[in-house]
Amino acid sequence: MAHHSIVADELYIFRPETRTKLFYLLGVGIVLFVVGLIMAIYGGDGHHAEEHAAVKSEQLVANATANAVDQEEAHAAEGHAEEGGHHGPALWVKRLYTTLWMNNTFFVGLGIIGLFFIAIQYAAQAGWSAGILRVPMAMATWIPIAGILMLILYFVTGHTIFHWTHADLYDADSPAFDPIINGKGTYFYWLGSKGGFPTFFILRMVVFFGGWYWFFITIRRRMLAEDNEITNQYWYANRVTSTWFLIFFAVSSSIAAWDWVMSIDTHWFSTMFGWYVFASWWVTGLAMITLIVAYLKDAGYLKIVDSNHLHDLGKFVFAFSIFWTYIWFGQFLLIYYANIPEETVYFIERMRTSPYSWIFYLNLILNFVLPFLLLMTRDAKRQLSTLKLVTPIVIVGHWFDFFNMVTPAVMQEQGGVGFLEIGTLLIFLSVYLLVVLTSLAKYPLIQKNHPMLQESLHHHI
Repeated sequence: MAHHSIVADELYIFRPETRTKLFYLLGVGIVLFVVGLIMAIYGGDGHHAEEHAAVKSEQLVANATANAVDQEEAHAAEGHAEEGGHHGPALWVKRLYTTLWMNNTFFVGLGIIGLFFIAIQYAAQAGWSAGILRVPMAMATWIPIAGILMLILYFVTGHTIFHWTHADLYDADSPAFDPIINGKGTYFYWLGSKGGFPTFFILRMVVFFGGWYWFFITIRRRMLAEDNEITNQYWYANRVTSTWFLIFFAVSSSIAAWDWVMSIDTHWFSTMFGWYVFASWWVTGLAMITLIVAYLKDAGYLKIVDSNHLHDLGKFVFAFSIFWTYIWFGQFLLIYYANIPEETVYFIERMRTSPYSWIFYLNLILNFVLPFLLLMTRDAKRQLSTLKLVTPIVIVGHWFDFFNMVTPAVMQEQGGVGFLEIGTLLIFLSVYLLVVLTSLAKYPLIQKNHPMLQESLHHHI
């Protein structure tokens, strides 16, 4: 029991200098955002949007027609090409909306994976992680903020981001009528009329965020209650709740991926997409947990954590970087091998279009090659310095992954990574870290009455 004195009531102090650094980061983000927005508005590129969209339309239709088995496939590609096109808002507005939606979707993962990590530990009866659970618990405090942002952003940006929200697509007498999108209309508009208010879509968003938040506050309440009572009842109760959460999450995270990312490319679909977005969210969340733990350890906190715990976190990041690559390749291979025009257009846009092709290949280097090589050895996974190097690479890499999932569908050939995109990322990141670290400072860093704490103290691998 002597070890208990090491961990009892260890509190994180959110130092003013740390807070100041994050406000500096926020300031830099705002400056870049404003400069990027001004450049986008006055950069003279808005005038060429129509022309580019027309060229893009011709290219895609040519691609599809060259391979098409019949005219309907060519039409599908043409409809896809027009998604960003002729009746949309100004180019800078589209770019602003796209980066806001994409960043919020990315950071949703950094909140929800905090709760998912905790639930996995409870459901698996894992002992090694007992000393670090307060970090993912703090990350999960982002869930309600992300949910409110998601709802607001949908009502502000939805018509620009989501091609399927245009009412004329569902009108059989309209020249814009799209039989493919009309066939998917019920999925968005059930309980209402097609092309009206997307009742079913919004209902799912509210239910998912509401459910995630309810599970979070329920699990957190018991985790904190455990600090004041020496009993296993909270641990057992959380095991049951975590199991139900994992079932709910399996369904909700997949459908969320279809709703918030895949439906932007309304004609295109992938049966692996729910897995793909989850894999990207999961490995990013693991990298963030590992990064925060590494910095806390470096600052003299988390005395319970040693190289064995770091090794486990490093293994997670290493293993799930490979898992993400496996899903990425599986999705790519199926579409490449089938060579159906309305499916391959998704990859052609991203591999062969100048603003995205470099990101397409960078994605694999940042998210697979570098984590694989840098974390391959046992020793590397046990070093704070290596973990502090690799985890930001993974986080930035998966930000690019989300960029390439969302942007080409909305922006066509006018997308790109500039001051506006980097500024938006820095704003989100700094606010996210302020929320997480403020939450972390509210409660003791260790659950001192966690029934598995002794196992964590004596964890050796």
